[in-house]
Formats: sequence, structure tokens, C-alpha cells
Amino acid sequence: MEQVYEDTNLKMVGLELMFLTPEKYSHPDGITAVELAKLVELPVDEVKKKLQILKDKNIVRVKGINPKYWLFDEYNFHRLDDDDDIFHLLCNFEDVDFDKYFTY
Repeated sequence: MEQVYEDTNLKMVGLELMFLTPEKYSHPDGITAVELAKLVELPVDEVKKKLQILKDKNIVRVKGINPKYWLFDEYNFHRLDDDDDIFHLLCNFEDVDFDKYFTY
């Protein structure tokens, strides 16, 4: 398995969810994997794998069955241990283009 701290696709999916605003998703419960895949320009299967990793860490919530709606869980993210690989991955903003997530 690829090292988490070098997983750029996981970082893209995680950051997109972290900075997601209600205008970007079509349902009040969150965003589907298909919608998210379009935003991050990755294959849906890849996005689903990354969502599962984030879900296993308890930092994304999922509602529904078909389709599933995903949302970032800010509370649980801040409860992650400071040594956690995913916490470090998502808190490393050195190469992040914030204009992608925010419109001024």
C-alpha cells in the first residue's frame, strides 16, 4: 500500500471535502463520489477508495446507500492524533492552491 503521507490523490479528495461548500453539491446530505470525482478530476473508483480510507479514519461521514452522500467531519478531524499520517497529509498546505477552493 502506498504511504499515506505521499498519497496526493488522498490529499486531493480530503482537501476537496474539507473545503466543500453547499453550493458545490446537489444534496443537503453532501456530495456523491461521482460529483467529487469530477471536482478532483480522478476516476470514480479511485475516489471511492480514498473516501473509504477517510471514512475508516472517521473524518468523513456517509449518508444513504444508493447514492451515498459524503461530508467532511470537522469535529472528528480535529480529534485525530497530531502524529496521524492523514492529519499531517491534510494539514500540509505547502503545495495547495487555495484559489481552487475559494472564490473571492
